Amino acid sequence: MLKIFFLVFMAGGIPVAIAMAGASLAYIALSDSTLPPFVVIHRMVSGIDSFPLLAVPFFILAGNLMNNAGITTRIYNFALALVGWMKGGLGHVNVLGSVIFAGMSGTAIADAAGLGTIEIKAMKEHGYSTEFAVGVTAASATLGPIIPPSLPFVIYGMMANVSVGALFLAGILPGVMMAILMMLTVGYYAHKNKWGGDVKFSSTRFFKAMCELAVVVGWPLLIWLLVAKLGTPAQLTVFAGLASLFVLDRIFRFEALLPIMTPVLLIGGMTTGLFTPTEGAIAACVWAMILGFAWYRTLSWKMFVKVCLDTIETTSTVLFIVAAASIFGWMLTATGVTTDIAAWVLGFTRQAWVFLLLANLLMLFVGCFLEPTAAITILVPILLPIATQLGIDPIHFGLVMVLNLMIGLLHPPMGMVLFVLARVAGLSFERTTMAILPWLVPLLLALVVITYVPSLVLWLPKMFF
Repeated sequence: MLKIFFLVFMAGGIPVAIAMAGASLAYIALSDSTLPPFVVIHRMVSGIDSFPLLAVPFFILAGNLMNNAGITTRIYNFALALVGWMKGGLGHVNVLGSVIFAGMSGTAIADAAGLGTIEIKAMKEHGYSTEFAVGVTAASATLGPIIPPSLPFVIYGMMANVSVGALFLAGILPGVMMAILMMLTVGYYAHKNKWGGDVKFSSTRFFKAMCELAVVVGWPLLIWLLVAKLGTPAQLTVFAGLASLFVLDRIFRFEALLPIMTPVLLIGGMTTGLFTPTEGAIAACVWAMILGFAWYRTLSWKMFVKVCLDTIETTSTVLFIVAAASIFGWMLTATGVTTDIAAWVLGFTRQAWVFLLLANLLMLFVGCFLEPTAAITILVPILLPIATQLGIDPIHFGLVMVLNLMIGLLHPPMGMVLFVLARVAGLSFERTTMAILPWLVPLLLALVVITYVPSLVLWLPKMFF
């Protein structure tokens, strides 16, 4: 009966969060259940009374601050200097820019709306078709939640009771692999259409960009060497290292060194125990405010108030979905639905690879209709117990789930990235959908590799956790 109520509400066009809470309340009120209706409110409140969920508003705020402080333009210019001279240059810039911005925003929609606006405009001005620009932007936007930090990983970690820090580390190598596949796809189109580079190769700009990358890679290694091998005080060394970054940035006037360091600081702080993922979200906000207010001076207090109000609106939506899904998931468990589904699946197959295939098909389908946060909160109580019984690591399964749901963001009828890019590019919904279809090939190939090569996902988490 609970499932029937939910499906009826959804068919009536009721928002998914209200449909979940309403179905639970209707089941309690109309069935023979002895539960009081007040349990709906109680479970919804307890569902968001979670310390890891504190990371949600702060990661959203950090992404909004970066988006409004002119950081996206700096990232675009850095990527342009690095790969803009290659064949199909702006396509490669699009992918590389998304890789970098993914380390700040944690959401696909922020990537599409922030960098997408700059990238699509630039690609159209350089003669690329609008469809190609939209396709590569949509595909690269899926990197946002895969490369840490990631808002969906925070939600999944809370629902599955697994380490958010381990999930963040698990997304690094798959994110790099996805970026390589997308750049190979850009290269294929460039070869097919005989495209050249979009900017003239400048040895000065390229060398400067490579120096920035060298600092990003070498800085954490130097800090580790000083602390682990020479025994210098950890916190003092980190603060001295941060000061040196600002000095280098001022001397050499780097384009995007400090923004690129954001994921390095977050992952480094979490893996060394300097702060938890939740505290890391606060650190990301502080870093964004330092860059926006003090260093680049592109943020004003008026803009900051607007960013905070936007963050409150987005956070309210996300947490309301989590609260509604909490009571719905609890009711699914209490009424035995999850047990029945587990018994049916395990009666059908006990092969992990078959279950993963079926789960992928289900999650791709669900991702077309539900927002990722809602889908995660509904699917985790149903699928994760089965995955655990079949010996599938919950960290690995979390990455598979999130990637499936990110691909769903590119699909009609509910794909939010689809709607954002249709508005940004000025394309019809139908033309935007057709533009994205070829880019599902590298995404689905990445999904297959991530699903059936768990070592790619689990290597880094096992090293540090």
